[in-house]
Parts: sequence; structure tokens; C-alpha cells
Amino acid sequence: MPSDDRRLQARRKPRQVRAELTRERILAAAAHVFAEHGYAAGTTNRIAERAGISIGSLYQYFPNKDAILAELLVRHIDRGRWTSADQLDLSPGTLEALVRALVRDAIDNHRDDPQLLRIMIEQAPVSRDLLDTIDRHGKMRVGQVRDLLARHPDVGVRDLDTAAELIVFTVETNTHRAMADPRTTGIEALENELVAMVTRYLRGDRPAAGGQADAR
Repeated sequence: MPSDDRRLQARRKPRQVRAELTRERILAAAAHVFAEHGYAAGTTNRIAERAGISIGSLYQYFPNKDAILAELLVRHIDRGRWTSADQLDLSPGTLEALVRALVRDAIDNHRDDPQLLRIMIEQAPVSRDLLDTIDRHGKMRVGQVRDLLARHPDVGVRDLDTAAELIVFTVETNTHRAMADPRTTGIEALENELVAMVTRYLRGDRPAAGGQADAR
């Protein structure tokens, strides 16, 4: 269930350039403070000090650090747009390269400080704005992937809607987990295994009798 949205709403929506710059400075300072000190010790006083403003000025924009963290997570999710998807080669024989581009894009979108990413995943309160952002981003990403699958001649799955949802969920979930704690899985190994798994699935490869894959 979403947290009380009133606690997570930014208090002041900037209308002038100066106010917008102050708000951006607060968010940048908070990202550094949370990554350096952790969420429990990342107080609004420390954030204000890092931003070079008074604590009173900070509270004009955000009521508490929960609201700041929620805004950081919303921005993190909204930033994850596959901007180069329309430039991919969709000719026969390029399916693995397409999948690698998808996986690598997800990895690149999560190269924030691992400590900050872990805090956002584990500590950020669930607000309506966050849920709406996750839903919007998910639909956008799934739509992009489905469109590419529909146009690629090497794709052998029949249900493109389900395939696109499964791929996005699998890639995003595993990327989040690995990038939040890169010690558990090497990033290169993660990329290669995800690419191999998703590519085989999309080609429609099925194990033959005796456990051997069909030759294609």
C-alpha cells in the first residue's frame, strides 16, 4: 500500500529558474549524503549543509528526507528510457545484438552509486507518484520491446505481448539486484548470461529428445 502521500509531496513547485536550481541542488546533495552516510544517518541537516542552504530553505521544498528519497527514485525510473532503440539493426542474424543492446542499456541506466541504488530500492517509501511512474515506465519499455520483436525476422515466439513483459521484467529485476550489490555477480557475467538466455527464448529454441537443443 502507498505511504501517506502528504508526507511525500514536495512542498514547493519551482516556477523560477533560481528556485528550480535550488531544488536540483537539494536532490544532488541528498544523493551524495545518502550514498556516503546511509539513509538513517542521512539527515535533512546534512543534506542542507551539503547543498549550501539553510534547513529552513530545504523545508520550503521538501517536508522530510522521505520525500527527497521518493523524488530521487521517481527520477531514477523516469531516466531509464531506451533512447537508441529506434537505431537498432533489425536484419536477419542480429537478434543477439539486439538483446545485448537491451541488456546493456538497462545496466547503463543503473550505474548510479551502488549504495544509493540499494537505499532507493530498500528504503524509498511507496507513493502514488512512484507507483504511477513505475507503471508508466513499464508500459513504455514493454511497448518498445514488443515493437522490436514484432519487426525482427529471427523472433520465433508467438505471444509477443507476454514475451515483451517477461523480458523487461527479467532484465530489469536482475539488473537492479546485481547493480545494487555488484559483489554478488560480475556485471560482464550478468550481461552475457542474460543475453544468452533471452536470445534462446526469443528464437524459440526447444530442447530436443535427450536434452539436446534443436539445430537451427
